[in-house]
Amino acid sequence: MNGSANTNGRANIDQALARLNFKPRELEPGHVWLAGAGPGDPGCLTLEVLAALGQCDALVYDALVSPDVVAVAQGAELFYAGKRGGQPSMKQDDINTLLVRLAREGRRVVRLKGGDPYIFGRGGEEALALAGEKIPFRVLSGLTSGLSALAATGIPATMRGINKAVILATGHAAGTDDDIDWAAIARTGQPVVVYMGMAHLPVIAAKLLEGGLAPSTPAAVIVAATTPQERIVVATLATIAEEAAAAGLASPALIVVGGIVAMRAALAGEI
Repeated sequence: MNGSANTNGRANIDQALARLNFKPRELEPGHVWLAGAGPGDPGCLTLEVLAALGQCDALVYDALVSPDVVAVAQGAELFYAGKRGGQPSMKQDDINTLLVRLAREGRRVVRLKGGDPYIFGRGGEEALALAGEKIPFRVLSGLTSGLSALAATGIPATMRGINKAVILATGHAAGTDDDIDWAAIARTGQPVVVYMGMAHLPVIAAKLLEGGLAPSTPAAVIVAATTPQERIVVATLATIAEEAAAAGLASPALIVVGGIVAMRAALAGEI
Protein backbone atom coordinates (compact mmCIF):
# COMPACT_ATOMS: atom_id res chain seq x y z
CA MET A 1 0.00 0.00 0.00
CA ASN A 2 2.76 2.42 0.95
CA GLY A 3 4.71 1.53 -2.21
CA SER A 4 1.64 2.26 -4.33
CA ALA A 5 1.10 5.57 -2.55
CA ASN A 6 4.73 6.56 -3.14
CA THR A 7 4.47 5.66 -6.82
CA ASN A 8 1.29 7.70 -7.15
CA GLY A 9 2.95 10.61 -5.39
CA ARG A 10 5.88 10.61 -7.81
CA ALA A 11 3.51 10.37 -10.76
CA ASN A 12 1.53 13.34 -9.44
CA ILE A 13 4.73 15.37 -9.13
CA ASP A 14 5.72 14.52 -12.70
CA GLN A 15 2.26 15.51 -13.91
CA ALA A 16 2.37 18.77 -11.99
CA LEU A 17 5.73 19.66 -13.55
CA ALA A 18 4.35 18.82 -16.99
CA ARG A 19 1.34 21.07 -16.42
CA LEU A 20 3.64 23.88 -15.36
CA ASN A 21 5.09 23.82 -18.86
CA PHE A 22 8.41 25.19 -17.60
CA LYS A 23 10.82 25.89 -20.45
CA PRO A 24 14.27 26.73 -19.10
CA ARG A 25 16.45 29.18 -20.97
CA GLU A 26 19.60 27.82 -22.56
CA LEU A 27 22.90 28.48 -20.82
CA GLU A 28 25.11 29.44 -23.74
CA PRO A 29 28.89 29.03 -24.05
CA GLY A 30 30.72 32.07 -22.70
CA HIS A 31 27.85 33.06 -20.40
CA VAL A 32 27.85 33.20 -16.59
CA TRP A 33 24.75 32.72 -14.47
CA LEU A 34 24.90 33.93 -10.87
CA ALA A 35 22.56 31.62 -8.99
CA GLY A 36 21.22 31.24 -5.46
CA ALA A 37 21.02 27.78 -3.89
CA GLY A 38 18.71 28.80 -1.06
CA PRO A 39 19.27 28.02 2.63
CA GLY A 40 20.48 24.44 2.29
CA ASP A 41 17.69 21.96 1.63
CA PRO A 42 17.81 20.91 -2.06
CA GLY A 43 14.02 21.24 -2.05
CA CYS A 44 14.48 25.00 -1.81
CA LEU A 45 16.12 25.22 -5.24
CA THR A 46 14.15 27.07 -7.87
CA LEU A 47 13.41 25.34 -11.15
CA GLU A 48 15.62 27.85 -12.96
CA VAL A 49 18.61 27.10 -10.75
CA LEU A 50 18.02 23.36 -11.08
CA ALA A 51 17.96 23.71 -14.87
CA ALA A 52 21.12 25.81 -14.82
CA LEU A 53 22.98 23.17 -12.82
CA GLY A 54 21.93 20.58 -15.35
CA GLN A 55 23.45 22.60 -18.20
CA CYS A 56 26.70 24.02 -16.83
CA ASP A 57 30.13 22.59 -17.57
CA ALA A 58 31.85 24.78 -14.96
CA LEU A 59 30.46 25.26 -11.46
CA VAL A 60 31.98 27.83 -9.11
CA TYR A 61 30.40 27.27 -5.71
CA ASP A 62 30.49 28.55 -2.15
CA ALA A 63 31.02 26.88 1.22
CA LEU A 64 27.34 27.03 2.17
CA VAL A 65 26.15 25.05 -0.88
CA SER A 66 25.32 21.48 0.13
CA PRO A 67 27.10 18.53 -1.53
CA ASP A 68 23.72 17.23 -2.71
CA VAL A 69 23.17 20.42 -4.69
CA VAL A 70 26.70 20.43 -6.11
CA ALA A 71 26.15 16.84 -7.27
CA VAL A 72 23.30 18.00 -9.54
CA ALA A 73 25.95 19.53 -11.84
CA GLN A 74 27.06 16.08 -12.98
CA GLY A 75 30.00 16.20 -15.35
CA ALA A 76 30.77 19.87 -14.68
CA GLU A 77 34.25 20.91 -13.60
CA LEU A 78 34.02 22.07 -10.00
CA PHE A 79 35.72 25.18 -8.63
CA TYR A 80 35.44 25.72 -4.88
CA ALA A 81 35.36 29.41 -4.00
CA GLY A 82 34.08 29.32 -0.44
CA LYS A 83 34.57 32.31 1.82
CA ARG A 84 34.31 31.66 5.56
CA GLY A 85 35.03 34.27 8.22
CA GLY A 86 38.37 33.83 9.94
CA GLN A 87 39.48 31.03 7.60
CA PRO A 88 41.76 31.08 4.55
CA SER A 89 39.59 31.70 1.52
CA MET A 90 39.71 32.81 -2.08
CA LYS A 91 39.88 36.57 -2.53
CA GLN A 92 36.94 38.20 -4.24
CA ASP A 93 39.11 39.65 -6.99
CA ASP A 94 40.41 36.15 -7.74
CA ILE A 95 36.85 34.81 -7.95
CA ASN A 96 35.94 37.60 -10.36
CA THR A 97 39.00 36.78 -12.47
CA LEU A 98 38.10 33.09 -12.50
CA LEU A 99 34.57 33.77 -13.74
CA VAL A 100 35.86 36.00 -16.54
CA ARG A 101 38.50 33.42 -17.54
CA LEU A 102 36.03 30.54 -17.67
CA ALA A 103 33.60 32.58 -19.75
CA ARG A 104 36.31 33.58 -22.21
CA GLU A 105 37.23 29.91 -22.57
CA GLY A 106 33.71 29.37 -23.87
CA ARG A 107 32.50 27.53 -20.79
CA ARG A 108 28.89 27.40 -19.60
CA VAL A 109 29.40 28.82 -16.11
CA VAL A 110 27.19 28.74 -13.03
CA ARG A 111 28.37 30.70 -10.01
CA LEU A 112 26.39 29.15 -7.16
CA LYS A 113 25.95 30.80 -3.77
CA GLY A 114 24.02 29.93 -0.64
CA GLY A 115 20.81 31.91 -0.21
CA ASP A 116 20.35 34.65 -2.81
CA PRO A 117 23.33 36.06 -4.75
CA TYR A 118 22.24 39.66 -4.20
CA ILE A 119 21.62 39.42 -0.43
CA PHE A 120 25.02 39.66 1.29
CA GLY A 121 26.38 37.26 -1.31
CA ARG A 122 28.69 39.63 -3.21
CA GLY A 123 26.70 38.86 -6.32
CA GLY A 124 26.59 42.54 -7.16
CA GLU A 125 30.38 42.74 -7.15
CA GLU A 126 30.65 39.76 -9.47
CA ALA A 127 27.97 41.15 -11.78
CA LEU A 128 29.89 44.43 -12.00
CA ALA A 129 33.09 42.59 -12.83
CA LEU A 130 31.35 40.61 -15.59
CA ALA A 131 29.64 43.69 -16.98
CA GLY A 132 32.96 45.53 -17.01
CA GLU A 133 34.49 42.74 -19.10
CA LYS A 134 31.46 42.52 -21.43
CA ILE A 135 30.69 38.97 -20.27
CA PRO A 136 26.99 38.06 -20.73
CA PHE A 137 25.39 37.12 -17.40
CA ARG A 138 22.07 36.44 -15.69
CA VAL A 139 21.07 36.45 -12.04
CA LEU A 140 18.93 33.56 -10.79
CA SER A 141 17.39 34.43 -7.46
CA GLY A 142 17.42 32.00 -4.55
CA LEU A 143 15.55 31.90 -1.26
CA THR A 144 17.52 34.16 1.02
CA SER A 145 18.45 32.49 4.29
CA GLY A 146 17.39 35.55 6.25
CA LEU A 147 13.74 34.87 5.46
CA SER A 148 13.55 31.16 4.64
CA ALA A 149 15.38 30.19 7.83
CA LEU A 150 12.74 32.02 9.85
CA ALA A 151 9.94 30.19 8.06
CA ALA A 152 11.69 26.85 8.55
CA THR A 153 11.94 27.39 12.30
CA GLY A 154 8.41 28.69 12.84
CA ILE A 155 9.10 32.43 12.96
CA PRO A 156 7.01 34.66 10.65
CA ALA A 157 9.13 37.45 9.19
CA THR A 158 6.20 39.85 9.45
CA MET A 159 3.18 39.71 11.72
CA ARG A 160 0.34 42.19 11.85
CA GLY A 161 0.38 43.94 15.20
CA ILE A 162 4.07 43.17 15.76
CA ASN A 163 6.07 44.72 12.94
CA LYS A 164 5.71 46.80 9.81
CA ALA A 165 9.18 46.07 8.45
CA VAL A 166 12.04 43.64 8.83
CA ILE A 167 15.68 44.70 8.66
CA LEU A 168 18.38 42.54 7.07
CA ALA A 169 21.82 43.47 8.34
CA THR A 170 25.36 42.13 8.31
CA GLY A 171 27.27 41.68 11.53
CA HIS A 172 30.57 41.06 9.79
CA ALA A 173 32.06 44.40 10.85
CA ALA A 174 30.51 44.65 14.33
CA GLY A 175 32.76 46.48 16.74
CA THR A 176 34.95 48.00 14.00
CA ASP A 177 35.10 51.43 12.40
CA ASP A 178 33.17 49.98 9.46
CA ASP A 179 30.25 48.89 11.69
CA ILE A 180 26.65 49.90 11.07
CA ASP A 181 24.63 52.03 13.49
CA TRP A 182 23.02 49.42 15.73
CA ALA A 183 21.45 52.13 17.89
CA ALA A 184 19.61 53.48 14.83
CA ILE A 185 18.33 49.98 14.09
CA ALA A 186 17.21 49.58 17.70
CA ARG A 187 15.27 52.84 17.53
CA THR A 188 13.15 51.58 14.63
CA GLY A 189 11.60 48.99 16.94
CA GLN A 190 11.48 46.61 13.97
CA PRO A 191 12.91 43.07 13.98
CA VAL A 192 16.44 42.62 12.67
CA VAL A 193 17.90 39.54 11.01
CA VAL A 194 21.69 39.51 11.19
CA TYR A 195 23.87 37.61 8.74
CA MET A 196 27.53 36.80 9.47
CA GLY A 197 27.29 38.06 13.03
CA MET A 198 27.85 34.98 15.16
CA ALA A 199 31.44 35.81 16.05
CA HIS A 200 30.31 39.23 17.22
CA LEU A 201 27.01 38.28 18.89
CA PRO A 202 27.94 39.70 22.34
CA VAL A 203 28.91 43.03 20.73
CA ILE A 204 25.77 43.19 18.59
CA ALA A 205 23.48 42.37 21.52
CA ALA A 206 25.18 44.96 23.71
CA LYS A 207 24.88 47.67 21.06
CA LEU A 208 21.18 46.93 20.50
CA LEU A 209 20.61 47.16 24.25
CA GLU A 210 22.52 50.45 24.37
CA GLY A 211 20.32 51.65 21.51
CA GLY A 212 17.21 51.20 23.63
CA LEU A 213 15.89 47.69 23.02
CA ALA A 214 14.56 46.06 26.16
CA PRO A 215 16.64 43.25 27.69
CA SER A 216 13.50 41.07 27.45
CA THR A 217 13.27 41.46 23.66
CA PRO A 218 12.94 37.96 22.14
CA ALA A 219 15.99 36.75 20.24
CA ALA A 220 17.13 33.59 18.49
CA VAL A 221 20.13 32.06 16.80
CA ILE A 222 19.46 29.67 13.91
CA VAL A 223 22.11 27.29 12.58
CA ALA A 224 21.89 25.22 9.37
CA ALA A 225 18.22 26.01 8.74
CA THR A 226 16.26 23.56 6.54
CA THR A 227 18.96 20.87 6.86
CA PRO A 228 19.16 17.81 9.14
CA GLN A 229 21.72 19.73 11.21
CA GLU A 230 19.28 22.57 11.95
CA ARG A 231 19.48 23.97 15.46
CA ILE A 232 17.86 26.95 17.14
CA VAL A 233 18.28 28.63 20.49
CA VAL A 234 15.60 31.05 21.63
CA ALA A 235 16.28 33.45 24.49
CA THR A 236 16.15 37.17 25.21
CA LEU A 237 18.42 39.87 23.89
CA ALA A 238 20.08 40.06 27.30
CA THR A 239 20.89 36.34 27.39
CA ILE A 240 21.13 35.18 23.77
CA ALA A 241 24.93 35.44 23.51
CA GLU A 242 25.45 33.42 26.69
CA GLU A 243 22.85 30.79 25.80
CA ALA A 244 24.08 30.36 22.22
CA ALA A 245 27.62 29.86 23.51
CA ALA A 246 26.43 27.37 26.12
CA ALA A 247 24.65 25.41 23.37
CA GLY A 248 27.84 25.33 21.31
CA LEU A 249 26.33 27.15 18.35
CA ALA A 250 28.83 28.39 15.77
CA SER A 251 28.92 30.02 12.36
CA PRO A 252 27.34 29.98 9.89
CA ALA A 253 24.26 31.16 11.74
CA LEU A 254 21.54 33.79 11.64
CA ILE A 255 20.62 36.04 14.55
CA VAL A 256 17.03 37.20 14.86
CA VAL A 257 15.96 39.91 17.31
CA GLY A 258 12.42 41.19 17.78
CA GLY A 259 8.86 40.39 18.74
CA ILE A 260 8.40 38.01 15.81
CA VAL A 261 10.62 35.46 17.60
CA ALA A 262 7.96 35.06 20.31
CA MET A 263 5.52 33.83 17.64
CA ARG A 264 7.47 30.58 17.37
CA ALA A 265 6.20 29.35 20.74
CA ALA A 266 2.69 30.62 20.04
CA LEU A 267 2.48 28.84 16.69
CA ALA A 268 3.76 25.64 18.29
CA GLY A 269 1.00 25.85 20.91
CA GLU A 270 3.49 26.30 23.73
CA ILE A 271 1.85 29.45 25.11
